[in-house]
Amino acid sequence: MPKVSLDMPAELVDDLKLHVGDDGKFVSLADAIRTACRKLLDQLDAIDALHGRRSS
Repeated sequence: MPKVSLDMPAELVDDLKLHVGDDGKFVSLADAIRTACRKLLDQLDAIDALHGRRSS
């Protein structure tokens, strides 16, 4: 799996970390970011389909 490095505002990281760990939805910060990316791509695919730019 390729590794990606990025800069992110501390406020965003802090907000994400609230959802990570034993009491959170995600097991790690990387898991939260991967899940968010997948959800964004699904939403973009749906928008493209609505506009006839991509078949579903």
